[in-house]
Amino acid sequence: MDTIVAVSTPPGRSAIGVVRLSGPASLQILRVLVQQDQFTPEPNRVTLKSLLVNEDVLDQCLVTYFQAPHSFTGEDMVEISCHGSPVVLRQLIDLIQSLDARLAEPGEFTLRACRNGKMNLTQAEALRDLINAQTQAAAIQATRQLSGELAQALQPCKQELIRMIVIMESAIEFVEDDLPSIQLDELQETIDRLTTDVSSLAETYRAGHLLRDGLGVAIVGRPNVGKSSLFNRLLRFERAIVTDVAGTTRDSLTESISLQGIPVSFTDTAGFREAGDKIEAIGIERTRRAMADADLLMLVIDGSCSLQDEDQEILDVVGEQPFVVAINKTDLPQVSRVNNFNGAKVVHVSALTDEGIPELTAAILEPFGSLDSASAGLLITDSRHHDLLTRAKSSLQAASRSMDQRASEEIVVADLHNALKFLGAITGETTSEQILGEIFSTFCIGK
Repeated sequence: MDTIVAVSTPPGRSAIGVVRLSGPASLQILRVLVQQDQFTPEPNRVTLKSLLVNEDVLDQCLVTYFQAPHSFTGEDMVEISCHGSPVVLRQLIDLIQSLDARLAEPGEFTLRACRNGKMNLTQAEALRDLINAQTQAAAIQATRQLSGELAQALQPCKQELIRMIVIMESAIEFVEDDLPSIQLDELQETIDRLTTDVSSLAETYRAGHLLRDGLGVAIVGRPNVGKSSLFNRLLRFERAIVTDVAGTTRDSLTESISLQGIPVSFTDTAGFREAGDKIEAIGIERTRRAMADADLLMLVIDGSCSLQDEDQEILDVVGEQPFVVAINKTDLPQVSRVNNFNGAKVVHVSALTDEGIPELTAAILEPFGSLDSASAGLLITDSRHHDLLTRAKSSLQAASRSMDQRASEEIVVADLHNALKFLGAITGETTSEQILGEIFSTFCIGK
């Protein structure tokens, strides 16, 4: 097994920079760096040492030795905490590479931890999600899965599948007659119960996906209805330029905030109308792209005047996408107060006075369900997990149909094996090396 090395702290200058080594040569490389052939630090204790290049001191560092198997990766590991100068870190990495170590691939430290039984695949993915968490709610969910909660939730289902597979395979091998009706009914009830359990877990993905990946909202409308003003009001700072000149916004602006623990990206778009010049035409085309990419559209309408043809044209473009309507400028005399707009939620707001803004944020989240980070249970946040749960559910449903039709045990067992395989792939028990490579390629290099 190669010895790998990487900088585990973010790029750039910092007070401290951490370099990690993992593999059989880690301790020997550390001895060369401190130029002490017999140096054997006490495991898990921090020691102050000078790192030497020839006879020159590169830096004074804190070094920690983690002896296998009591380390993050399950291998011998060394962590070197030196001053966070990019020059020092680069020189140290080059020196370690010259001592029979190679640069780690993305996520390779965590991959080795999985292979050595220090964590399962769902815990490894949770570690990545914790590092990438954008909100406290997302961090809470990642921490829950890092503790192994998802694997624990799947374990009873996998044990039941194994029990049923053993019963049915034994019947195929050793019993000439069919299984008794009472036993077949019990097996089918178990299959239906597992189908419900797996389905319920898969259905949490809608909320879990929002917690991890966030919600994209495109703010659209004709020129001068107050889109940029609402954009600034929602962000609570002056991000977009606002004037009374129609068409001020020529390009899309995107900023993210947290709403009730969900990361929401708002995109302020150019006013939707017949383009007056080439630059405006490009801006309107980008508006169309932002609308297509958004999870939700926020249609802004000027409430101080009657509905315009351009407003209706935007509605025609919206089609089947979920949207809410913000009737803006309630601080001005109103033509009318609309309570329903093509079936969409309508909120009367004022970007100037803040009226209706809390109701607007609630309306944005309403189509996706509300989440309380303190009370939300275990949620499926990863699309890979959701896909495998959906496949397991389909296999269980197929097994149930075969049981209904009193098909042969071989057909039912095949579906149960497939369900078990899909559930095992979630925790990494039946995951191919190619899939593992794709998963860990999304990790940062030092983790």
